[in-house]
Amino acid sequence: MNTINLTIEFKPLTVLVGGNELEVEELSIPLPFGRKPSNINDITSSGHSTVYVTETREMNPEEFDGFSMNLNKSRDWLKGTGGLLCQGHLCVMVHAPGRPYLFVDASGGDSVEYLARLG
Repeated sequence: MNTINLTIEFKPLTVLVGGNELEVEELSIPLPFGRKPSNINDITSSGHSTVYVTETREMNPEEFDGFSMNLNKSRDWLKGTGGLLCQGHLCVMVHAPGRPYLFVDASGGDSVEYLARLG
């Protein structure tokens, strides 16, 4: 089996959000975001946006599978996260071993409003 290894860089930035400074990491490539997907197979995107990672959430594969197949469910750890910034989304990066990376913008709510997938 042939494999391809990709390197995607993160650039640390300080941005101003609502009058407060916020430390983020900008993904080196824009990603397509879907609005209100029910699961990771339901992402219908309209254009690419810059990704600004505000925090990372590591999960085990079982937690990730439960999350990714029920994205509309309310989750305390998403409450108040996300939002739009310039031409991009403030996101929580979600990952588990052997699973894709998800970039979640809850737009201040407690469930997935916008989602991008890498992998």
